[in-house]
Amino acid sequence: MKIWALADLHLPFGSSAKNMEVFGPAWENYTARIEENWKKHVGDEDLMLIAGDISWAMKLEGAMKDLEWIDALPGKKVILKGNHDYWWPSNKKLAEILPPSIQFVNNTAVTIGDVTVGGVRLWDSPEYTFKDYITFVENPLAKEKPLDPEKSKRIFERDLQRLRISLEQMDPKANYRIAMTHYPPISADLQDSQTSKILEAFNINVCVFGHLHNVKKERSLFGEKNQIRYLFTAADYLGFDPMLVRG
Repeated sequence: MKIWALADLHLPFGSSAKNMEVFGPAWENYTARIEENWKKHVGDEDLMLIAGDISWAMKLEGAMKDLEWIDALPGKKVILKGNHDYWWPSNKKLAEILPPSIQFVNNTAVTIGDVTVGGVRLWDSPEYTFKDYITFVENPLAKEKPLDPEKSKRIFERDLQRLRISLEQMDPKANYRIAMTHYPPISADLQDSQTSKILEAFNINVCVFGHLHNVKKERSLFGEKNQIRYLFTAADYLGFDPMLVRG
């Protein structure tokens, strides 16, 4: 079983009002490119990790169109909630409606073969910033107002606790331990963080994440630290081509 990762699909099939093509040529025909590259690489027995921002839909009914599109692609999939996945329901409801090839982690963990997967969305951390790694592009879809620092801190601390809860449920017998986060869990230059220390305590092999867009390709970022590989898998950064996590 090969393991692949591709975050931030931002699928538009369930929401006619939102489409990433408004961000210019880099996103042109992005859904067709995702489908083509996915089918080129991923086999039916492989595993695909999708670390958040899956669908632009606001409600579950709309998101089902995007989830069914994912289900029709090869492989088994594990999904994680991103900050734009407003459609995401309760765990009970999601488990009831997900298509057969898709599982999720949300205060939970899943095991597929010799691989166990846990994780959480996370949030912006005051420990690091990525502004020097990103080219600013005006967001025509933006409606959110920035949170005040205290509220943002509370959300981050809550998600750290949720990360621990999820990782505690990982299968101790599994040979390969994967954490998924939507927000980056560590700085681009791999300085210690609250999140990285938790991942180390649970003997994680690899952490996959996304969230950042318009990242400068000429800048070196992330890598391996303390035996954990930190893999940035945002779809636009990868040219909508899945990253091979384990061959």
